[in-house]
Amino acid sequence: MFNKENTVKIMNEFGKKKLPFLFIIDFDFKNSIILRANAIDESKIKYSFNSELNNKVKKLNNKIDFKIIPPSFNEFEKAFNRVQKEIKAGNTYLLNLTFSSEIKGNFDLYDVYESAKAPYKLWLKDKFTVFSPETFIKITESKIFSYPMKGTLDADIPDAKNIILNDRKETAEHYTIVDLIRNDLNQIAKNVKVERFRYIDKIRTNRKNLLQVSSEISGELPADYYKNIGTILDKLLPAGSISGAPKKKTVEIINETETHKRGFYTGVAGFFDGKNLDSFVMIRFVTKNGNKFFFKSGGGITNFSNAQSEYDELCDKIYIPI
Repeated sequence: MFNKENTVKIMNEFGKKKLPFLFIIDFDFKNSIILRANAIDESKIKYSFNSELNNKVKKLNNKIDFKIIPPSFNEFEKAFNRVQKEIKAGNTYLLNLTFSSEIKGNFDLYDVYESAKAPYKLWLKDKFTVFSPETFIKITESKIFSYPMKGTLDADIPDAKNIILNDRKETAEHYTIVDLIRNDLNQIAKNVKVERFRYIDKIRTNRKNLLQVSSEISGELPADYYKNIGTILDKLLPAGSISGAPKKKTVEIINETETHKRGFYTGVAGFFDGKNLDSFVMIRFVTKNGNKFFFKSGGGITNFSNAQSEYDELCDKIYIPI
């Protein structure tokens, strides 16, 4: 594990030498794993980024039995009300509130990794697995892209697409995050612009189908950006979509309000191949603690939010995409 200072230094050094490497950074940027591509032990770490193999997943001998024990609504409402108090005081206007829910079933972390269909997957033996739909940043030929994801709804609700696109709360939340990411990218890139605004993806899960709303934002980096990969990430983290705005104060409120430690959940992981970089936000996250498994999930809270709706969204996000 590396601390923030050493993480930035090592990533910059590997980048300057154009050495391929994997990085895994926790939400608070206090602990990081950085491994040269030729030093990865596949018996302990497996990953796949935007691979065709992610859609050719292993079929388990037995159907996964999946039971959820979410936090009580009263527990959620207590934290929700505290966030609303901070919003009314002007300390934050968007905060991503998360909880940890116990899950039970006939599976282990590797089963989840092998059976999940997702653009990004990562497994750390006896620690966690994540199957994320959300890109953090991509860098291709010195052009940087970000794809903030904000807005989730049950896809099987009649007229679900129009409902989510016209929802006042979801719209305000998405505008806020897009503006935040644009400001973040302007710190390290030129000609920042929104390429696509509020497009919808459909995700099939073991419980229900979901619609998720994203936007695409781009910018231009110097040709030698790879010499400063660590510095770039330091300026962009934590990801705006899973923290909130204004970012610094909102993170302080998150740490005071949430009932669990996020750890690597909502951090980022990525791979630099010596030329280009791809990375993702570590959401849709299952962790192991002793003999128990926990699924971490959450959603954005604004002054338009309704406690019951936000609680339902938190529970809807507890799934395995198989």
